[in-house]
Amino acid sequence: MNPLKIFCFMAFVLAIANASPKHGKNKDNMNSLKPVDWLSASELESMPSVEDITLQQLENMSVEDAQRKIEKLYHLSQINHALEPSFVPSPSNVPVILMKPNGQPERTNLNELVQTAKQQPNFGDEEVTIFITGLPQSSPSVAKANKKLIQAYMQRYNGQRQPISNNQDYDYGNNKDNQGATSSEEDYSESWKNPKPTKGNLVVISLGSTLTNMKRLALIDVEQTGNMIGKALVELTNECDVPQEIIHIVGQGVGAQVAGAAGRQYKRLTGHQLRRITALDPAKLFAKDKDMLTGLARGDADFVDAIHTSTCGMGTRQRVGDVDFYVNGPASAAPGATNVIEATMRATRYFAESVRPGNERNFPAVAANSMDQYENNDGAGKRAYMGIATDFDLEGDYILKVNSKSPFGKSAPAQKQSTYHGQHQAWKSGKNQNNN
Repeated sequence: MNPLKIFCFMAFVLAIANASPKHGKNKDNMNSLKPVDWLSASELESMPSVEDITLQQLENMSVEDAQRKIEKLYHLSQINHALEPSFVPSPSNVPVILMKPNGQPERTNLNELVQTAKQQPNFGDEEVTIFITGLPQSSPSVAKANKKLIQAYMQRYNGQRQPISNNQDYDYGNNKDNQGATSSEEDYSESWKNPKPTKGNLVVISLGSTLTNMKRLALIDVEQTGNMIGKALVELTNECDVPQEIIHIVGQGVGAQVAGAAGRQYKRLTGHQLRRITALDPAKLFAKDKDMLTGLARGDADFVDAIHTSTCGMGTRQRVGDVDFYVNGPASAAPGATNVIEATMRATRYFAESVRPGNERNFPAVAANSMDQYENNDGAGKRAYMGIATDFDLEGDYILKVNSKSPFGKSAPAQKQSTYHGQHQAWKSGKNQNNN
């Protein structure tokens, strides 16, 4: 068997990299570490090529098996920075959806985003949320999570009491989520009795729909793709009078890494930073330019927060924000998730639950660097809330536990926790005391 072929799914890229003149000068260094130095020949032979790996296959594997496969592929790709990013979607091929106040989608593409936004009444008068997806909606877990987040924002911005019709298709293509309506508490709350005055606009940049296979996902050029989106946001600012202070980017998976590049591009072109970037299980980056820091990092917006739910699978355990929340600790998959795709989408589900009015503080967390610290009350710092209500002055690593099923937040049980975990009274208790 050709040795390059058994170099997992990145073999063809390594062959090009080793043959490339610009890598020739460092050939000795590149050969200093080989896959066979830490994986057996039988393990290498069993690794599939990129064309043989699909999201559906990952969804059909156990969490543990898929995590092992992804970790091996990732570490192989990092040897001597052998992979170079090469996939950049065309702006005309990136679907964009502007959600109208009545819950109906206005479909366009990244090239036409500004012109379409101009046609929306009062667009940009209130906060603007840009949701960048990270995986295609051909996955039921992805489709369901994205629908939950869109529904949550529609309720938050427009006071819709009921979830949007289950037949509503949010994907630009023909894929629909036919999961059936639910009555979970992440869909409903008592907030309609006391509606909040929050208003805003939701824009969905469906980057995930262009990542139709693992090869594209692995080789996406985060910097160039982010620059493209950053320019579109600058046009929104200039032509639709949308100030950077009201722009909140919510990036999912690799979309979170792209959001970081978009934020940097926005600052380069305007001299101003975006208000906030929220990363929903930021993804591992397989392909990187070895001479450039890439992906999301603190400083890419005034405030950067991240929710990690699949650090050993699709996500990364690396810190990317001012504050990083690790659900069940930094080396655990989201509880209740049956596969790695569902695990990475749990970050979107958790955030969606927090977006719904009345649920903003469903996810209490405490500062800790490990589950041992968390469980032994050895952490430090004030109590925090993961999600839409995260305080902008937070810094560091936070850990929390969640429920395995919806509603995911442990806000009620947290009120009964003692000492360290209960050092700050639950917000509802404090609110009741203030009203007495």
